[in-house]
Amino acid sequence: MRMLRTLVAFGRPHTIIATTVQVLTIFVIVAGRQAGPAAVAPLTLALVACLSLNVYVVGINQITDVDIDRVNKPWLPLAGGRLSMAQGRVIVAAAGVLALTLALIAGPYLLLTVAPIMLIGTLYSLPPARLKRRPISAAISIAFARGVLSNLGLALHYSQVFGVRPPLITLAMMGVFFFGFGLVIAIYKDLPDGKGDALYKIETFTTSMGPQRVLGLGRAILSICYGIPILLALLLLPSGGALFLLLSHLAIIGLFWLASLRVDLRSQTSISGFYMFLWAIFYAEFGVLSLYELTRAIG
Repeated sequence: MRMLRTLVAFGRPHTIIATTVQVLTIFVIVAGRQAGPAAVAPLTLALVACLSLNVYVVGINQITDVDIDRVNKPWLPLAGGRLSMAQGRVIVAAAGVLALTLALIAGPYLLLTVAPIMLIGTLYSLPPARLKRRPISAAISIAFARGVLSNLGLALHYSQVFGVRPPLITLAMMGVFFFGFGLVIAIYKDLPDGKGDALYKIETFTTSMGPQRVLGLGRAILSICYGIPILLALLLLPSGGALFLLLSHLAIIGLFWLASLRVDLRSQTSISGFYMFLWAIFYAEFGVLSLYELTRAIG
């Protein structure tokens, strides 16, 4: 059990949850109403492939950042010594091979999703590219992989496997929305890590702009992101699901602003809690969009 907890910690639980929610939600949006019990096998295959990809990407980042993590995140398995570097490399290699193998079995669209994200994750962490060295390249990498490639790739995969036509308006909105949300995650992820990043001369938005300006930048981007479904809902009123789309996004962006105004940028605990809240509303958006598709269908 201790080893299992260590492996889960190595996979970064908040990203594991995000990947799981994403895989299941895109399935519901694209094929949920048409798929029957036979959908369990292809859905499980896609989920395990994407979770393996998740472990590969976050694992390779920990391997290359172990010295920085000893300052910023000493609770992580490699930084804390619960996993050796050799064990970490074995886990990352096995996860990468498993992700590619399962994606190849699942079909071309899933392979064309997993392989590019794996490449981006590798270039993000490893020299000579090490995209994370510059805040803009780091942010675009995360936003494009998490917000665009994964959503679009999974939608096309499910569309092919189950022989259905995906809801194009919802997917287009998701692509723009989650690209912006991915930018905010990338901007905010270094808020708790300013000490170690400055020590090892890692340029981030936090080290170059300061935490207060970074907080304001994230507020502006996320407010624009939520403005998109809110505007769409106003245009679609009174069609089925539009009122739900409007009220749910107004409520979530309101909660975000309340949380952002209460965060104490001098407290590591407060910043970390705020960052985890950001992931919570990331998960919530997938749930909201699933319910929107259901209410739209009923309406």
